Amino acid sequence: MSTARTLSMPYKAPVITPLHEAGIGDDGGAADAGFCARLQHAIDTKTKPVGSLGALETLAYQIGRIQQSLRPAIRRPAIIVFAGDHGIAAQGVSPFPQAVTVQMVMNFLAGGAAINAFSRSARVELEVVDAGVATEIEHPGNLVVRAVARGTRDFSVEPAMTDEQLVQALASGAERVDYQAAMGSNTIGFGEMGIANTSAAACLMSRLLDLPIDACVGRGTGLDDAGVAHKRAVLAAALERHPASPDPLVTLATFGGFEIAMMTGAYLAAAHARMTILVDGFIATAALLAASKINARVLDYCVFAHSSGEHGHQLMLEKLGAKPLLSLGLRLGEGTGAALAVPLVRAAASFLSEMASFESAGVSDRSDAPSDEH
Repeated sequence: MSTARTLSMPYKAPVITPLHEAGIGDDGGAADAGFCARLQHAIDTKTKPVGSLGALETLAYQIGRIQQSLRPAIRRPAIIVFAGDHGIAAQGVSPFPQAVTVQMVMNFLAGGAAINAFSRSARVELEVVDAGVATEIEHPGNLVVRAVARGTRDFSVEPAMTDEQLVQALASGAERVDYQAAMGSNTIGFGEMGIANTSAAACLMSRLLDLPIDACVGRGTGLDDAGVAHKRAVLAAALERHPASPDPLVTLATFGGFEIAMMTGAYLAAAHARMTILVDGFIATAALLAASKINARVLDYCVFAHSSGEHGHQLMLEKLGAKPLLSLGLRLGEGTGAALAVPLVRAAASFLSEMASFESAGVSDRSDAPSDEH
């Protein structure tokens, strides 16, 4: 094993405003604390028993905090799907050939994938980005081409990407978020497509959380028991080859994919823009894990859409202190869980903005009810 390396070129992460009470306002947080009290009062005094909307009340509070508004609105929700190929696929860690990545990108562009159907149903803007698919698409149509290279290198042999490629991917992810924000979006989610990207995500999880690889490796796109055992062995050997680094950027460059790195940059940019961020499944959460190691404040802006059926995701959510909205056994990726959560996010903002209070509706609350005491 060689000694741990450091990133050879600078990366300046965007500034993220913290949401905790001591972090907003020129008066040391007093203004934010006062707003929080008003926001909680607005939620508690809607025409319902306190807490009766359960997790939607927590979600409404978070959205109100993000937007610093008692009447938040979900505007032009968008999902960006980043697609990229992985050199580790050459080691047989997926039951599907690498050609499926470009085939699925074409399916996205034709409107035939699950994320297309769910985005249409939820009225979500959908963007597809070529982050580094192995096969160049000659007539990309509405594909956004930001390919860093035609797939990453095989990280069982060498780091997946160079430091320069990592910084380029981070910047490209941020640029796509900036575009969506400029188009009017204040709510955004990220999806991915890339054969063998659960292998990359598992290694990131193992290294960034200091967990054994066995706790992180799952079936991916449908490996049998023998396939999972082979995948686990390949990834364990890859982790042994590359020394641990305290720098999450080095870890991301070593094991990540271009689509994962772009999502990492996208998360940081979305939090910088004070957007509500919808977090999808295992791979998207691995990218968020990397982003949180760069700047933990990104988590304040994240709504965890669902708990994936992929092995390791629940543990990753627990380590992040996340409480997902849905648990449907999904393990497709593509941003599908994020799209399914959009109606719930809309509902949470709507009840805070539109639901009457006891006072405005002329309805008696418990404090106004006649007392039995004499």
